Amino acid sequence: MATALLLHHIPFNPQSPNPNPNSLKSHYPRSSTITCSTTTSEALSAKRHLLNLISDQERGLKTLNYPSKRSEIVEAIDAMAVLGQDTVTTGDSLSATWRLLWTTEKEQLFIIEKAPLFGTQAGDVLQVIDVEKRVLNNVITFPPSGVFFVRSTIEIASSKRVNFRFTSAVLRGKDWEFPLPPFGQGWFESVYLDSGFRVAKDIWEDFLVVERAPYEWEE
Repeated sequence: MATALLLHHIPFNPQSPNPNPNSLKSHYPRSSTITCSTTTSEALSAKRHLLNLISDQERGLKTLNYPSKRSEIVEAIDAMAVLGQDTVTTGDSLSATWRLLWTTEKEQLFIIEKAPLFGTQAGDVLQVIDVEKRVLNNVITFPPSGVFFVRSTIEIASSKRVNFRFTSAVLRGKDWEFPLPPFGQGWFESVYLDSGFRVAKDIWEDFLVVERAPYEWEE
């Protein structure tokens, strides 16, 4: 998500070797007051609905050409946001390696779609957050040994909003590394968060649906 400003300026080189990750370890309306059990049931139902809508969308690639599908998914995201409106989503539970399920961010989708032109294939797309250390890495992996990642510092702005500032970026292969100049800043809000699932929107009105990865990513 936080790669949007930077990715416009990434000089991907079709002659570069195959890349992939260095280290893989696995305005919303208010709702009426409801009980915890009802909330849990509604959250599970809303989550299943959202996951069903995005299950065949190839992380958002198909959605790009179908505005009506995007509207349907965003409506489901709005429903999740209502259920999560009274929760804090910027605490320790935000710290994780989150794996992309679906997004509207065109820069990330462009890299996923065009990776085969560079002789590789996009693997997991990750957002790695450490609230205590105030850092965030946006990561696109290219199996078996390449990775592109953008480092950022973060600041907790509210119960849902995180401000970020890019600090550096790297395109890395098995035996080579190409640093890229970072620039820009912004914010994102996790409008819904549970132990294994998160939904976010950002300053550019892009949306992100991620799951907790079954491993931790480290540089």
